[in-house]
Amino acid sequence: MATQRPSIFYIDFLRFIAAIAVIAIHVLGPFRFLYGEIPESDWLAAMGINSITRWAVPVFMMISGALLLSTERPFNCEHYLTKRLSKVAIPFIGWTLIYAIVAGFVAGGWSAAQTLSVIQNSPNDPAWYHLWFFYDFIPLYFVIPFLIPLLKKLTPELIKLLIVTCLVMFSMKWLKVESFLLQNLILYTGYLILGWYLFNRDNKVQLKHWVIAGCTMLLLNFFGSWELAVKSGQYSSFFMGYKTLNTMLIGGMLFVVAQTYADNIKGPFRAFISQISKYSLGIYLLHPLLLIPVRALDNGFYSFFGSNWLAIPVITIVVLLLSLACTMLLVKIPLIKRLVP
Repeated sequence: MATQRPSIFYIDFLRFIAAIAVIAIHVLGPFRFLYGEIPESDWLAAMGINSITRWAVPVFMMISGALLLSTERPFNCEHYLTKRLSKVAIPFIGWTLIYAIVAGFVAGGWSAAQTLSVIQNSPNDPAWYHLWFFYDFIPLYFVIPFLIPLLKKLTPELIKLLIVTCLVMFSMKWLKVESFLLQNLILYTGYLILGWYLFNRDNKVQLKHWVIAGCTMLLLNFFGSWELAVKSGQYSSFFMGYKTLNTMLIGGMLFVVAQTYADNIKGPFRAFISQISKYSLGIYLLHPLLLIPVRALDNGFYSFFGSNWLAIPVITIVVLLLSLACTMLLVKIPLIKRLVP
C-alpha cells in the first residue's frame, strides 16, 4: 500500500497565507483601475494590498516543486497520470463547466448560447478569471517527471548556477527583454526549482538576506506602484507580474521565513491553518462564486465598511471562512468531492 507523505506544517502555513492572498487579490480587483475615480485612500488600499500579495500563485507553484520534485518513489506513468495529474485536471474541467454555466447568466436570464460560447473558447480563454492558473500549472505536470532525475544528478555548484539562471530570466521578464526563454512554461518551472531548492536545504544562514531582499521588494512594489500612478494618472501593473524578479524574491523570502518560524505556531490556530491548507484547492476554485455579488460595487458591500482599508481585509476573511465551509460540505458528496480535492 502506498504511504501518504506526512504533513509538513510550514508547507501548510504557506498554503494558508497564499489562499488568503489570492482571495484578497480578487476582493480588491474592482478598484485597481479606478485611480482618480474613487477617493485616493480607497484606491491606495486596493493597490497597496494588491502590490504586497502578488506572490500568492508563485508560492503555490513553489510548494508543488518542493513536494513533487523531492519524491524518492520510482516514476510510474500510470500512477502519475491517474493519481497526480487527475487531481488537477478533473477539478479544472469540472469547474470550467460550472463557471461556463454561471457565465451564461446575462441580463434577462440564462443564455445557453453564452455558456456554449464560453465552453468553445475554454481551450484558450479561461471560463472565469481565476482559472487561468490551470493553463500554466497543468503543463508543469509534464515537466516535473523529467526534472526529478535531472536535479538529482546535478552537483551543488550546478544547482546554484541554475538558480542564478532563473533569477536572470525573471529579471529579463521584469525589464521586458524579449527572448524565447521567457515563455510561461520555462519561467514557472523556475518556481518549481526554487521551491525544491529551498525545501531540501537549511536556509537559516541566508534568512537575513532573504528577508532584506523580500522586504525591499515589498516596499518597492507599494511605493513604486503608487509613484507610477501619480506620474501617469492611471494604475500600472509594472510591479505586479508573477514572472518577475521582485515576485520571485518575495516568494523565496516567505518560503524561508515559514520554514524557519512556522513551527512556533501552536494550539487551535495551528489546527485551523492545517484545515485551510487541506482544502486550499477547493477554496481557490470556489471563492469567486461568493464574490460575484460582492464585486458588483452597486451592491454596497465595500461601502458598508466606510473604507477599503477595512472592507478588503474583512471581506477576504469572511469569504475565506465561507469558502472553507462550502468546500468541507462538498467533499462529503460522492462524485462532487473530486472537484474539490
